[in-house]
Order: sequence, then structure tokens, then C-alpha cells
Amino acid sequence: MKNTFGHSVSLTLFGESHGPAIGGVIDGLAPGIPVDPQAIRRLLDRRRPSTALDTSRREADDFRILSGVFQDKTTGTPLCIVLPNQDQRSGDYEKNRGLARPSHGDYAGFCKYHGYEDYRGGGHFSGRVTAALTALGAILLSALSGIGVSLGTHILRCGGVEDRDFVDLKQDIAWLNQAFFPVLEESRGEQMAAAILAAKEAGDSVGGVVQTGVIGLPPGLGEPWFDSVEGLLSHALFSIGGIKGVSFGAGFQLAECRGSQGNDAMRMEQGRVITLTNRNGGVNGGITNGMPVLFQCAVKPTPSIAREQQTVNFLTGENAILRIGGRHDPAIIRRICPVVDSVTALVLCDLLAQRFGTDVFTKGIAVCNMD
Repeated sequence: MKNTFGHSVSLTLFGESHGPAIGGVIDGLAPGIPVDPQAIRRLLDRRRPSTALDTSRREADDFRILSGVFQDKTTGTPLCIVLPNQDQRSGDYEKNRGLARPSHGDYAGFCKYHGYEDYRGGGHFSGRVTAALTALGAILLSALSGIGVSLGTHILRCGGVEDRDFVDLKQDIAWLNQAFFPVLEESRGEQMAAAILAAKEAGDSVGGVVQTGVIGLPPGLGEPWFDSVEGLLSHALFSIGGIKGVSFGAGFQLAECRGSQGNDAMRMEQGRVITLTNRNGGVNGGITNGMPVLFQCAVKPTPSIAREQQTVNFLTGENAILRIGGRHDPAIIRRICPVVDSVTALVLCDLLAQRFGTDVFTKGIAVCNMD
């Protein structure tokens, strides 16, 4: 029953949606990395529900750093952050005890934990736990920024509306890191918001696709087989509830191409190797090639909806009809973007520490493009 990811830099999550608190621990960070509480606050605010597009559960996401930080710098010891739960309504879940929410983790969790799981609000399966992941992610993103690596995620498609692709990654990432509704064309965000509200009015929900770009990574990260960059990122990304697909670069579109169309031609530019296109998303042979890493995640519609659904009562072994009350998101796609950023930062910090040592975040990357 493992809740830890990473080797050189690892992260462990704990807590349940309706327990007293949620939190996480990062181990393996070098001493001396700056920790800015305001940066943590900003990233949490991007994930926090706060509009009609989100659940009406309004957690303040107050956080406490219990260990691993002294005078706003990491100490090199395990760094623990805790966020209290303050806006639970556990009674909303008592009347439906045993009724499996379709496409949710209720029944699967019951089978794994033999009925001892905290079922209120999804317990440890809840999206609420991603607040702890995001708080820790802010520290990891800051560590990456300190060595010239930056990343951002935007909503590429939602509710039949499509945002533009990345163009100028440096500029686009800077925009996304301060945008409340993470799209590259603001008018598309307004259309997406209207589609989400329409689904909410119908007692339903919507999903979509998010796209992430990473710049500043050196070539040579990752392994050719079981610890490929794509494999490790996918492993971590699929741990986020709601993500049902991950593709890199042109993804499934490459299956429709000939090699002459899908290959990325290579050239020398100012002493470094580049590719003229980036259809492979910055990864070849499971290893970064120095180009931006690009990937997309498919986000399913929120499974908890107000519409009547057929289900089972797994406690009595009977068929049943489910009518869900409580507070739920009509779409998680806006709020999932900072979570995707946080998970990506965890994987990249771990990869960098494995290749260059854990002091890489204070001493920097020393690598030759042609090595």
C-alpha cells in the first residue's frame, strides 16, 4: 500500500478528504533551496475551488511547514507540509454508504481495503489530496526554476472548444504561471467556461485535454527501457485521479504519418543539436534530447454528477439507483493544471538528481550538449 513516488527525490502523500488534515513529505532535496511561502500560496490558489465552475466546498488551504525548512531555505532533511480540512460535510456521504459512484474509486477501494477505508468524500482517493501535492509542487517548481527549467500546462480542449498550441514556449509558460483560467487565448477560456456551466445546469460534467510544455532540460535524462522519461512521467501523471490518457509530442497522430512526415530533422545551431520540428516531444529512446518536452493528458468528466445513475450496493449485493447530493466539480480541468505541473516537477527533480546528484538544485547543471 504505497503512497510514495521517486528515488533520489521522493514524495509521500497522506490524509483523507474528510480527515483532520492532508499533507505530504518530500525527501532528498538538497539543503539551501529557497522556499517562498507566497509561491506556495499562489499555486494553491490556482488549484483551489473559488468560482461557479468549481465545487462549492471552499477550503482555505492554509498550510504549515512542519519540518525541512529553516529561515526560508531547505535544510536537506524531510520537508513536511500539512493542510487542515475545515469545510467537510461528512453527512452527505452517510446516506449513500455502499452505493458505488459509477467511474469512481468507491467499489475498487472497498475491494482493496476490505471496508476499512474512509469512504467520506472519496477518502484518500479524493481530489482534495492534490492540495498537498500542489503545495509541495510549488517548492519543486521553484527548485527547477533556480536552474533554468520552467514548465506550464494549459487546457487544450474542453466542452468542444480548442485553445491554440504552444508557440513561444518561454512566453506562453510565463503567461500560464499567472493565469487563473489556464488557456493561451483568453476568448477560448470564456467559451470553455460557458460549456462547463451548461453541463452544470444539466446536472452533468465535462472533461477535456491539457497540454504541458517544459523548457530548459538538458539532453541525457532518463533511461532507454523501464525508466524512460515518458514512462516515469506517465506513471506519475496517471496517479492523478481523472487522467485517462497521456501522449507525447504529436502522440497518436504519429500513427497516421509516414516516417518522412513524423521524423524530426536535426541540425546544429550555435554549437548545440536541435530538431527543426518536435513531433516526438523532446524525447528519443526514452531520453531527453534537449528540445522542449511536450505532452498531453486526457481528463475524464467528473464522475460525481447530479443525474440519476444505475449502480450497485456492494454492501447488500443489490442493484440500485444513485442520486448524488453533496458538492462536486462540473469540471476538474482548470484545477488539474497546477496539479499536473506539480507532478511533472516531481519527476523532473528526481531525474535531474539521479543524473547530476542531489546538489544539482544549488550548484546547477554542468553538461555538454555533445557528451
